[in-house]
Amino acid sequence: MRDIWHVLVGPPLPTQRMAEMRLNNFRALAALSPDALASIAYANQEIFLGLVAAGAAGLAYSWSIALAIAALLGIVALSYSQTIVAYPAGGGSYTVARENLGVDAGLVAAAALLIAYVLNVAVSMTAGVAAVASVFPALWPHRTLLALLLLALITVANLRGLREASTVTAVPVYLFVIVYLGMIAVGVVRAVVEGPGALAPTALPAAEPVTLYLILHTFSTGCTAMTGIEAISNGVPVFKPPESRNANRTMAAMAALMVILFLGTTGLTQYFAVAAGPEETILAALARRVFGAGPFFFLVQASTLLVLMVAANTSFMGFPRLASIAARDGYMPRQLTMLGERLVFSNGILLLTGAAGVLIVLFGGDTHALIPLFATGTFLAFTLSQAGMVVRWLKVRGAAWRLKTALNLLGVVATCVALIVIGVSNFLGGAWLVILLIAGLVFGFHKIRQHYRAVAEQLSLEGLSPSLAALPAPRVILPISGVHRGVIEAVRYARSISKHVTAVYVEVEPGSAERVRRRWEEWGLDQDATLAVVPSPYRSVVGPLLAFIDQADGACDDGQLATILLPEFVPARWWQTLLHNQTAWLLKVALLYRRRAFGRTRAIIDVPFHLKK
Repeated sequence: MRDIWHVLVGPPLPTQRMAEMRLNNFRALAALSPDALASIAYANQEIFLGLVAAGAAGLAYSWSIALAIAALLGIVALSYSQTIVAYPAGGGSYTVARENLGVDAGLVAAAALLIAYVLNVAVSMTAGVAAVASVFPALWPHRTLLALLLLALITVANLRGLREASTVTAVPVYLFVIVYLGMIAVGVVRAVVEGPGALAPTALPAAEPVTLYLILHTFSTGCTAMTGIEAISNGVPVFKPPESRNANRTMAAMAALMVILFLGTTGLTQYFAVAAGPEETILAALARRVFGAGPFFFLVQASTLLVLMVAANTSFMGFPRLASIAARDGYMPRQLTMLGERLVFSNGILLLTGAAGVLIVLFGGDTHALIPLFATGTFLAFTLSQAGMVVRWLKVRGAAWRLKTALNLLGVVATCVALIVIGVSNFLGGAWLVILLIAGLVFGFHKIRQHYRAVAEQLSLEGLSPSLAALPAPRVILPISGVHRGVIEAVRYARSISKHVTAVYVEVEPGSAERVRRRWEEWGLDQDATLAVVPSPYRSVVGPLLAFIDQADGACDDGQLATILLPEFVPARWWQTLLHNQTAWLLKVALLYRRRAFGRTRAIIDVPFHLKK
């Protein structure tokens, strides 16, 4: 199994190579921006789906909505550039909100971001499948399975390590940027030559009028174009020195590309009066309008699929790192702080994969069904982060603090207004579920923190007597299933630590105990240990053993509990374990998780006997 694992993710890396794993700006842009860049694929789609119900009159608002979203994107990117400088250790919204607005605000931001990261993976995988299914419609019924396969591929790439993941994402990201910039350039030339199209002939008949609610709802779903901006401020430590300067340059490049790609594709879609068919995305329809149904059309679709596949990489970078920071503070399981063999947070990666896989299955691989859940958590984290930065500047002040405060205050107002619009317009569509999940996660964070505090108090040496007097020699109870080499080795070990050894055989089959007793005496084991037979009329093993152990402890009343010695043979191959009863394991679990009997602690010792074949 371990060899197979190393084939998939690569051999272990020494901790000393950690510095080598840091990324230059070229790799970092590929690793941290695919979500933000690829979001135009589903943001454009959601704007189209939101407005097409109002026919040509509704689609005429596409450009105005895109401009509003682009302006908001610029404000948020500028605000986060200050976060990068102020918090070079990373942590993003969680760290900023916790330090400046209090623990609860920080935990709300963490919960919102973790949910957003999971949703990003699910949306990216399903949107990628939708892009390729627009070219090959026969794939539409298999969206869920294909999305899960893509999820498995990107998971393996990230388990292999930071540099490997950035290498995998570099080609799709830069291919996407080049292809889409090329499509926009060709589209602008054709727009100048051919002139505008007319929406009335191409749009479907209006099913509802243009209303303020329709515009605001479309704006809220289109705000998914802003997902991923947080990732760079959250991952500053992955950059090569000087970290903050390199992270800010990468942020500026990402924001510029996002605005150009988003406004360019939306503007051309409206100018040419492009409308998508029932099994086609709006960007696929735009590519067909600009390039026709030739090789360049397929290149656009291929680049969209590839970038959507790796768009989830932003979450695979951000989720494990954020989870590790929250775990380090005691609000998530400690296992999430551990670096894996490839110097990545493997446990966080696997947790993210499992959560995203569940979402893909539950929503049937439908991107449109997942989108209403998407933006609420993201914009809640944006707002808390900007508010935290305002409080920080008011406290620490420093150079140009008034200008910095004004910029972050503008970010608070802009993202808060967007959050209200998103929350209200998407509440029935799924935002209520995100709110419940955030509340549940925050409650869980507090319970985890309480548990770790309770453990620390109970393990504390404060008030403990300094006496280290040796305990008396233990009584040993040795459960056996028969007489074999493993049992003989266990008896020898038991005799080395105690003179009071009792072997216990549970008689499930009537008459079997006599055979065991005869062999016990033939091998002279009765000289080393007393053999006790416990009948089991209901063919249970663990229950009668536990009852015998409790009875023996109660009868002796010598101030200690018997030490349980478990002889256990270990098969040579992992699959051979499936061919044997796991009685020793079941007994060990039963004893380990029982509350302490008689107010004392019981020792449980495994004596493995390794089989050779």
